[in-house]
Amino acid sequence: MRKSILAAGAVLVAAGLAFTGCSADTSGGGDTGSKVLTVGMPNGPQQPNQNPLATGSASLSLGYAFVVYESLMQNNEIDPTEAPTPWLAESVEWNPEYAQATITPRDGVKWSDGEAFTADDIAFSIQLRKDNPELNIDFPDQYGDISVEDGKVVVNFTTGQYVNQVKLYRLLIVPKHIWEGEDAVTFSDDDMIGTGPFTLKSFSAQAVTLTPNETYWGGKSKVAELRYDAYNDNAGLTTALTTGEAQWGWTFIPDYESTYIAKDPDHFNQVAGGGFGVDVLYLNNETKPFDNLAFRQALNMVVDHADITKTAGYGVWPEITSVTGLPQPSGDAFISEAYQGQELTVDVDGAKKVLTDAGYTYDGDKLIDPDGEAVSFKLTNPSGWTDYLDALGIIAEGAKSLGAEATVDAIVQDTWFNDTIPFGNFQASLHWTDAGSTPWNLYSNIMDGASYVPLGETANWNFGRYNNDEVTQALATYKSATEDSDRQAALDVVQKHYVEDVPGIVIWSRPAVAQYSTQNYTGFPTSEDPYANPQPTGPQAALILSKLTPSE
Repeated sequence: MRKSILAAGAVLVAAGLAFTGCSADTSGGGDTGSKVLTVGMPNGPQQPNQNPLATGSASLSLGYAFVVYESLMQNNEIDPTEAPTPWLAESVEWNPEYAQATITPRDGVKWSDGEAFTADDIAFSIQLRKDNPELNIDFPDQYGDISVEDGKVVVNFTTGQYVNQVKLYRLLIVPKHIWEGEDAVTFSDDDMIGTGPFTLKSFSAQAVTLTPNETYWGGKSKVAELRYDAYNDNAGLTTALTTGEAQWGWTFIPDYESTYIAKDPDHFNQVAGGGFGVDVLYLNNETKPFDNLAFRQALNMVVDHADITKTAGYGVWPEITSVTGLPQPSGDAFISEAYQGQELTVDVDGAKKVLTDAGYTYDGDKLIDPDGEAVSFKLTNPSGWTDYLDALGIIAEGAKSLGAEATVDAIVQDTWFNDTIPFGNFQASLHWTDAGSTPWNLYSNIMDGASYVPLGETANWNFGRYNNDEVTQALATYKSATEDSDRQAALDVVQKHYVEDVPGIVIWSRPAVAQYSTQNYTGFPTSEDPYANPQPTGPQAALILSKLTPSE
């Protein structure tokens, strides 16, 4: 990430709105559209919870939280090296150790109820995360003192946050005068008073409607109305996108060129970006059969990544080839010298030898563990997530080649989001990682002991409950180091344990993919102008909407 170095070693991220390419017109003038822009998501019917801080709420699940509430800065996840764009914050200054951030709020911003937005709102919103561990996904146990000094917010951290700057920039800010006195974890936030370009008009389990914020600081949106529709699965959303019923969304579409683009090549688009995002087969390290290192290693040796990418991913999700799990080319510069050029291969015979050397035996073709029990496990993901389920099917075939019985268990999405994943009620399950600007997020999300909680308690990351003090320390060192050489030395330790311990298995690269139609509105990110993550379910939605104009 490019930065300007200031006096006293401070790091400043700042610029005027004109720098961003975002309209600076705050008069509310200009042409506005008359058509609805419908965003579709395959997450099923929603419960009436608008809380933008609570994982699993309708506003986060469908994504409309990000057009009502806004982040401090905008960062381009497609190009992590690009300097962030000021948003609710005019600037964020870091000290040399990245352990203190000073945030200058934007002047002239109002909440949708007319109240002025101030530094107190920022400090309050961050304090909410500190005070409520359930909401503190990004900085667990890492906030120090948070204060307002001379109209600026000073946020102290207990450790260096070199790798987590973007997480601070992406935090959604809520109004102190509304949330003060509420239980931030259970508050349903029915009225949704925000600073964003849209306000909530109506909610139902299947559809949410929003209208432009007439007094939005960035100028009234030219999108006349936003609608968020909930579809039951990928197939339902794909149908909605191909018929034009939904004009913006992100889902896996097999053979998207013929299934989607060909239906209206003049208006239908799919765009994808790069970065460090991956999908991981989380292995429950504390339950059979994955509490045994040898079985984790053996399964890793029979996962056919090429087949998964070609057959389950239709080539949309790039293949992982490095034994380190890093996506390429983004990860090339970060691969440890010890693993340069080492690629994943399918080796059934080698995997069986690993097992028998570790005390496994065979009863005919059936694999028997050292306790004398036949090896079996379930691969669990939500029904309708076709790319994940097809990938699980290929992984099950690999397990079968070892003599293990693996079945694919397709479950209700709400159950997976709210019970299966956070509490560790699974044996193996596919899940994504944060992208980030370095490989730290990828490995931390899989392996970090700082995110470890026992089975039955809510995990925000490290869903497989891997816990290794050396890895935890190395990840902490990487995060707080001030020299690239120290970061790489720490990363070498992490990669060694990823390769040898197999805490989880990176399955494929997950670039940000979105589908959109220009029938009603234009200005979305394109492959020629990838100015933002193209998906509607992140803080970047406010930036994208600022660039949309009615189609001629």
